[in-house]
Amino acid sequence: MKLILTKSNLLNGVQIVSKAVPNKTTMSILECILIDARGAEIKLMANDMELGIETIIEGNIVEKGIIALDAKIFLEIVRKLPDSDITIVTDESFKTTITCEKSKFNIIGKSGEDFSYLPTIEKIDSIVVSQFTLKEVVRQTIFSISDNDNNRLMTGELFEINEDILKVVSLDGHRISIRKIRLKNFYMPKKVVVPGKTLNEISKILSGDMDSDVHIFFTDKHIVFEFDNTTVVSRLIEGDYFKIDQMLSSDYETKVRINKKEFLNCIDRATLLVKEGDKKPIIINITDGIMELKINSAVGSMNEEIDIEKKGKDIMIGFNPKFLIDALRVIEDEEVDIYLVNPKAPCFIRDAEEKYIYLILPVNFTTVN
Repeated sequence: MKLILTKSNLLNGVQIVSKAVPNKTTMSILECILIDARGAEIKLMANDMELGIETIIEGNIVEKGIIALDAKIFLEIVRKLPDSDITIVTDESFKTTITCEKSKFNIIGKSGEDFSYLPTIEKIDSIVVSQFTLKEVVRQTIFSISDNDNNRLMTGELFEINEDILKVVSLDGHRISIRKIRLKNFYMPKKVVVPGKTLNEISKILSGDMDSDVHIFFTDKHIVFEFDNTTVVSRLIEGDYFKIDQMLSSDYETKVRINKKEFLNCIDRATLLVKEGDKKPIIINITDGIMELKINSAVGSMNEEIDIEKKGKDIMIGFNPKFLIDALRVIEDEEVDIYLVNPKAPCFIRDAEEKYIYLILPVNFTTVN
């Protein structure tokens, strides 16, 4: 095989597919990136058996062929080569020569025939969203998935399609994040749970362009994302997702409207007094026209008042400040509405159309001090 490519094209392609290279594996072939130039296009591929990524890059195929190269070494070599054309040549013993200007590397590859290819997916059931929309939806929900594998469903996000609405849900046992997106077309109802790792990696690759689409295909076991010249195939998390509708009460005793930036900055300041790992709640005391925020820690204490609009009862309630910060950071609105029932019931941050809903469980601050 002999290929001639620009550094920018090759580096971009290698960086995209390397997101599917496993950190640890007993199969050394999975630590590789496959270069497949047997046809009319140059394809790069990586696959950890749960997540697989393939991308097509531009370049000149002088001699056709296929090779698998160690992903970490290959990526570092390409990254540190001069900004010029790169030539990749392989021989029958899988020796691979990578040259760029006066630099020359010789590395030993593996047979491309041994590589685990992406599963072939029948692309029938699909939806279309913009890259911008998908990237935003992931950003606005991914922080509340669980990183604990004890309940695999919590490590993924629910994608629920109903007619022209896509609802994305994540939860970790302490909070729930929900985003609803209106689609351009109507679709048959569908529910799948997509691994958080897949969505994290996809959001890093997506350009975020409003005018570029992502085609999302579904099967019983897999989800496929196609955009630009890239295909991402991921296994779904099997099982029935949690019945969250019964947790989403519209009843409230207190409603607060508050300037989002002011609220966020105040909580951010309060966390200066909390060491990492400390579970110190921020205590919020709501009275007519005023929200008072207080925090006490071994380092010191802080209290601050913010002007609010309030309907309903006075309330004092405690929260993990990080959970409030995570939700407020991804809300674009200038003002937010907060709905509360009592000090032991979850609070809801949601807009009037319920395009977003953030449920956060309170902390018992009488015992945590």
